[in-house]
Amino acid sequence: MREATNAGARKQRTVEPAASEPAGTLVDAEVDESPVPGPTHVGSRRQLAYLGLCLVLIGLNLRTVFSSFSAVLPEVTAQAALPGWAVVVLTTVPVTLLGVFAPLAPVLARRFGAERVLLGAMAVLTAGLLLRPVELPGPSHLPALLAGTAACGAAIALCNVLLPGLVKRDFPHRLGLMGGLYTTAICASAALGAGFTYPLYTASGEWTLALWFWAAPAAVVLLLFLPVALRQPRIRHQAVRDGVNVWRSAVAWQVTIFMVLQAMMSFSVFAWLAPILRERGVDGATAGLIVSVCIVLQMLGSLFAPALAARFHDQRAINTVVALMTGGGFALSIFGPLDLVWVWAGLLGLGQGSLTAVALTMIMLRTRDGHTAAHLSGMMQGVGYGLGSTGTLMVGQLHQATGSFTAAGVLFLVVGLLAGIFGYRAGRNRYVS
Repeated sequence: MREATNAGARKQRTVEPAASEPAGTLVDAEVDESPVPGPTHVGSRRQLAYLGLCLVLIGLNLRTVFSSFSAVLPEVTAQAALPGWAVVVLTTVPVTLLGVFAPLAPVLARRFGAERVLLGAMAVLTAGLLLRPVELPGPSHLPALLAGTAACGAAIALCNVLLPGLVKRDFPHRLGLMGGLYTTAICASAALGAGFTYPLYTASGEWTLALWFWAAPAAVVLLLFLPVALRQPRIRHQAVRDGVNVWRSAVAWQVTIFMVLQAMMSFSVFAWLAPILRERGVDGATAGLIVSVCIVLQMLGSLFAPALAARFHDQRAINTVVALMTGGGFALSIFGPLDLVWVWAGLLGLGQGSLTAVALTMIMLRTRDGHTAAHLSGMMQGVGYGLGSTGTLMVGQLHQATGSFTAAGVLFLVVGLLAGIFGYRAGRNRYVS
């Protein structure tokens, strides 16, 4: 028998968030299962609050792997003697794996339960962060960097898919609060990695220690979440077919391509903005601070853009504007006047945060039920992150081929323009059908 807290949550679990709430972007990836997964078992309100803290802290670890590596990329490249291809792979692989492993998350959750899969993902993330800086006998740092980075990407993919559903199911009466905390935690994760990694390197003199540091908070969250996950009952679920076949919907493809283009720019910010600024002559600490502030501004955009988008009859205008802001801000960060770099970073941050949020909001605004929303979310994550990783790949290849990031600036102008076009089409007031 579930405790009273869970019984109350079950009665409210079908409540959908208002479109204007941050939680409006939360999609339950397990909605197509039978029996439908219920809230996490907790015995009291205090334990429910503890669960909420754990979920937010998991979110706080989901982006440090991207921004921490880019903050010390020149040092890692020089001291570990990384070849050019390895730099490109290390910045591309984790994003690619977000798309590759996303479809696996509901399959694992049906067999082991979402809580246990999240626990396992945090264990893999911690192990990957510990492995990244290891120098193996003979070869160098490269094998461990590749293996550790791949492990982190796979773990984050599982968390990306399952965590929003848990937040939505366990806190139906606090969706606005928990949705906002969850969104803010993920952005804060990237900001912390960007802002503190280079000072850690300066203080220790070792890039390995600066990267190892980020395994500590992941390990703490793993230990905190361990008793919650292990006390959950093992209930086998089966997949059921329900909802629209999104793969045959033109609207779904327009929304997905919009997601692809925003992901190309979003993860390129994490991977390349700090190296871009440092190549332009900005010192490592200031470059990390600029990226961190840029990501903090992303938080503001991600909090306000969904509410603004939901107020419009359609989202064509806001989708186009934020896409052009993002592409323009990124391009200007590369070849705009360096004296105004804070302005360009601010434009990029507000644009990117808003762009990511409205792209995710399209899931709810273009579907009529939770089943179709879950299918569209799976399609967007699989295709969006899988193809979105080509952004970081192309930036690295263009830099290798030309010796500068100028060509990447042109690339982002083109990507921003395409995102505006597909955002305009995805923003029309129609439904996936």
